[in-house]
Amino acid sequence: MGATRKKISLFDILNVTGFVLFSILVLYPFWQTIVLSFSDANASSSLGVHLWPDRWITDAYEFVFSYGNIMKAYINTIVRTVAGTILIVTFTILAAYPLSKKELPYRNFFTIFFLIAMFFSGGIIPDYLLVKNLGLLDSSLSLILPSAVNVFFIIIMRNYFMTIDKGIEESAIIDGANYFQILTKIIIPISKPVIATVALWAAVYHWNEWFHALVYIQDDAKTVLQIVVRDMLTAMDLSNNSSTAVGGGGMSGSELLLSNVRAATVIISIGPIVLVYPFVQKYFIKGIMIGSLKG
Repeated sequence: MGATRKKISLFDILNVTGFVLFSILVLYPFWQTIVLSFSDANASSSLGVHLWPDRWITDAYEFVFSYGNIMKAYINTIVRTVAGTILIVTFTILAAYPLSKKELPYRNFFTIFFLIAMFFSGGIIPDYLLVKNLGLLDSSLSLILPSAVNVFFIIIMRNYFMTIDKGIEESAIIDGANYFQILTKIIIPISKPVIATVALWAAVYHWNEWFHALVYIQDDAKTVLQIVVRDMLTAMDLSNNSSTAVGGGGMSGSELLLSNVRAATVIISIGPIVLVYPFVQKYFIKGIMIGSLKG
């Protein structure tokens, strides 16, 4: 006798249909941006829905990458993101693990101290004066060190560490392990969800953050991608409008609309983060939920 086939209910059909429609609504603007970035001026200026370019061209990307020192800025942004993320994750772990121990002397005092610093900041001028007095102006370190400690990340990771079974640590202590060995060999390996979540948040912050580079960096060779893209689009806005064509940089010699260039800059700006997200997405929700509830 054959296996009983599960009956598909009306709810299942509506549920799947709803999620499919929602996915299309979310993905269509992104796909439209990709199509626009690979289209020429004639296709971009025509009315209607464009799901596929009439002709795939890379002139918009060549135009963007030929602007000023954008390649140097791209490398600077990648280096800043990688170094800043490693620093934030390291400091977050080193601060969160001691705060997760109820036997830590003055634990409540340090927790309240961190919380006060999270809710009340000095502002832009004290931050600038601090960076200046430390001699970090016009240095790449000014984009990394001031944000190395994030109290919100520390609280999330601290709460996650508090959910770990204390018996694991007690067994390791009986076997002669110290706290540093417990942290590196036991706690960190079983805390991948919250570590991946914090790493993703830190990477997105450093990749998108541009204001500090605008304030602290004067040397164009040390600036970041977002500043160069901002300057490029501002210059194009002043000399063109959205219906004006600019010369394409590719071998095809086609013209580009300002909208083509804007679409290309969007794809270039978000590309690395979009590529990284699928690898940490499976940890993302679990890390947030567990790290946000424990008191």
